[in-house]
Amino acid sequence: MTSPRDTTPQSEASEASEKLAGLLKKFDDAIALLNNARDFAKPSKLPRVLDTARRVMLQEGGCAAIEARGRILEEAGIFLGSDWETPQHLVPSLTTHALTSADPNMVVIESLSELRLLAVAKGDYIHPLISLEQAHHYLTQTMAINLRLLFGEPTEAERETQGRLAEVPRHLFRHLSERIGYEHIIDHLIEEIWRILEQRPIQVEPVKSMITQIALCQANPDIDLGGSGQGADRLVSALFGPTRASREDPGLDIYRERLASMDAAALQGEATGFARSMHDTGLVSAYHPVLLRHLLDHSDHLLAEAMGLSSTGRDCLLCYHELVHALIRGGVYPETSQAVYGLTLTLERGIFYQPPVAPAMWRQLGLPLSDWSQARLNLAFGETISPRARLLEGVLCMLGLPLGVGQGNNPTCQSARALSMWAYNDPDYLLQMVAWAARDDDIIMHFEGMPLSSMASLSGVAQSLPMDLDPVSLIVVPHLDRIYAEMGRRCIGREGDPHRWVNPEFHGWWSGRGFRINVDVATGQLTELDDFLRHFYASYHPYYNGNQPLIHPQPAGIAVTDTAARFIGWHAITILRANLDPNDVMRVYFFNPNNDSGQDWGDGIKVSTADHGERFGESSLPFEQFVSRLYIYHYDPLERGELANITQEELDRVTGYIHRSWGKDRIPQGELQASSGPTPPGED
Repeated sequence: MTSPRDTTPQSEASEASEKLAGLLKKFDDAIALLNNARDFAKPSKLPRVLDTARRVMLQEGGCAAIEARGRILEEAGIFLGSDWETPQHLVPSLTTHALTSADPNMVVIESLSELRLLAVAKGDYIHPLISLEQAHHYLTQTMAINLRLLFGEPTEAERETQGRLAEVPRHLFRHLSERIGYEHIIDHLIEEIWRILEQRPIQVEPVKSMITQIALCQANPDIDLGGSGQGADRLVSALFGPTRASREDPGLDIYRERLASMDAAALQGEATGFARSMHDTGLVSAYHPVLLRHLLDHSDHLLAEAMGLSSTGRDCLLCYHELVHALIRGGVYPETSQAVYGLTLTLERGIFYQPPVAPAMWRQLGLPLSDWSQARLNLAFGETISPRARLLEGVLCMLGLPLGVGQGNNPTCQSARALSMWAYNDPDYLLQMVAWAARDDDIIMHFEGMPLSSMASLSGVAQSLPMDLDPVSLIVVPHLDRIYAEMGRRCIGREGDPHRWVNPEFHGWWSGRGFRINVDVATGQLTELDDFLRHFYASYHPYYNGNQPLIHPQPAGIAVTDTAARFIGWHAITILRANLDPNDVMRVYFFNPNNDSGQDWGDGIKVSTADHGERFGESSLPFEQFVSRLYIYHYDPLERGELANITQEELDRVTGYIHRSWGKDRIPQGELQASSGPTPPGED
């Protein structure tokens, strides 16, 4: 008679080890086949590699084994021809979709990419495209965004769509956290949240999601955060309990009952607590709209207190009492809580005093939305609240936070910049655009006297309809994108860069008709760099333009570089002002629609979003550093400053920055010998 199978822990571990060893042998064989295949034949070898990798990652120790093979995998061509081939361009926020996909290949290749970057972050793989620090930062961001996959069990939806595949990302994140450390993830997450909130973006759902994950971690007795998580309480309370009556997160119905029994003093305390929390973080709790709607039946004094209004905002509220009440009733709900902050800052800007704005807001309140607009809003934000209320929230947030507009993961920086510029500079024009797009499914703009219809125009820059946008951008950007592309098509055959003609027609009359570019469009080489720099200083630098402040925001184009100062691409921004910062350094303050403006552009150039005199949503750089990444700007040719007063030494410093970064391979042959320029302070 055969004895029962030995099932001691040692034997189980031995079996698991043998199983992993067998799978790794198959995995190595599959990698070898992929490595030996010609480039055109590699796709046929991929399924075997990915399937074996999936089985390896489901084993104890499998992720560590793949991490050790990170370099071999990449050199074999596993990422060839895919987005993962250029890790320096990967976006952490997109990992969630990839790792929860029902497509096994998508989940596995994303996981392999993370393990490859882990090898880079730990110094075991010197990657030619991404540094150790960049890889580490990317992984901590990825883990912070995907905390649910680290600590939570698969949801019902994941079990239905992914089955056992849902365990792969959980094995992955357990391995990542062991190698990097839980406490670093939470602390990094908190730091990242505050950094993003300092920029006051319109879209805060990703931030709210991260704060919710922190709250769940704090409440889970099985998770030991050690000494990490300092500073999280302010964030968690801002969403779930900013005031005495909401402190324990009682639920909206119970909170309504509590409000009904409060006297004036208690309501005053609630109003002050909500206002303090909102202005501190830029986040609005779902309880805040409940209080605002309750206060509509009380005095406007308490309403102003609940929004934390200054004398400017209070005066605007009292002057436009009926409109403000109608906006709260029409657009401020727990599901649209950020509308409170948008309305507050709109009142603080005082833009209702501009004659066209108040009537346009009344039109917005009753605006009938087209079927297409309603379907878009419902698809992007769900159907818990009406599309009209959702769009009204977006309008209030864009008017209140014109520098909080983001382009999402879409090549539509021109359209995002236009929306921001109109909200900042011409709010009634923005409201007209929203009305046309949301009601009529069409926008008419003019290019050199000829009308252009967004519906009649061909495709835009974006290849598909963007969805990861705020409500206003979601509706308007597809129209603007098509018109912008059509304006570009009308410039085909003209000499030079089409932005010379497109920008003033697309953005507004205030865009300067003077135009400078320092790149030859035909060859891509730097051209007339000295004149380009002298004209910019004369137009924008207060010391050289007669101390004339910038009156209207101006469109400009920059050459974006990575942390190694390598060229990434061209990007649209808005120049807002040039001023001395608190340390008496002349800086350029600008708007960047690229969602997160705090970027490291290499060669010592780090874009600041706080602590250097920035207003909410502004980015800034010292004047010389900013100009070194500029390649296009507009100016008023009738307002010229002093070109001759700019020292050659100052221009040489800017030229050095350019020649060491994006202009390195664009220097005309005759100028190569003088291209290096001085090394910036603090750089070797």
